[in-house]
Amino acid sequence: MRFLTPSRVIAAASLAVAALSFGVATAGTGSSSGIDSTARAGNKACARGQGKLDRNKANVVAYYTRAFNDKEPEDAVDKYVGFDKPGQDLDGSGEPHLYIQHNPLAKSGAPAFIEFVNNFTTAFPDIHIDIRRVIAECDFVVTHGVLTGAVPVFGERGSKVVDIFRLDEQGKVVEHWDVLAPISAESANGNPEV
Repeated sequence: MRFLTPSRVIAAASLAVAALSFGVATAGTGSSSGIDSTARAGNKACARGQGKLDRNKANVVAYYTRAFNDKEPEDAVDKYVGFDKPGQDLDGSGEPHLYIQHNPLAKSGAPAFIEFVNNFTTAFPDIHIDIRRVIAECDFVVTHGVLTGAVPVFGERGSKVVDIFRLDEQGKVVEHWDVLAPISAESANGNPEV
């Protein structure tokens, strides 16, 4: 019996490539488990228990709607944005708020968020976020909704938006990511996008 048959060599090479791919993928996350380190159960800010997850969801919805729908970003920041520890300025804003922004159109920091919302709601006074779904896990809350009232920015039908918020141990917002796209004019399946 031959040990190095072509099919065995191909199988061994395939296993080696798969193992290498897995190693590279998990190395890129900074985690041996392949899970983002901020989402690990050992993270101090990771909400444990349904009560804290519900608190985080309620805080995100109140923060988002208070800032944009009610056009009160100052109040939203005061109530729902986390603060740096004394002597820190983690977002580099010069202010005592920690608010890391990943939207390329907005700067990090609570003052920058307030300025962004005030400018945007002044330019588009009919802007409205209709949050349809809220999902929470650990220290993250994800919303899925429809933004309207800012033609041409969001399109005539509005835009579908997914926002991801990270919260601190007190249930305060400290980081934000988002993705959005105009709602399509046609649907091959007839199902709503949001």
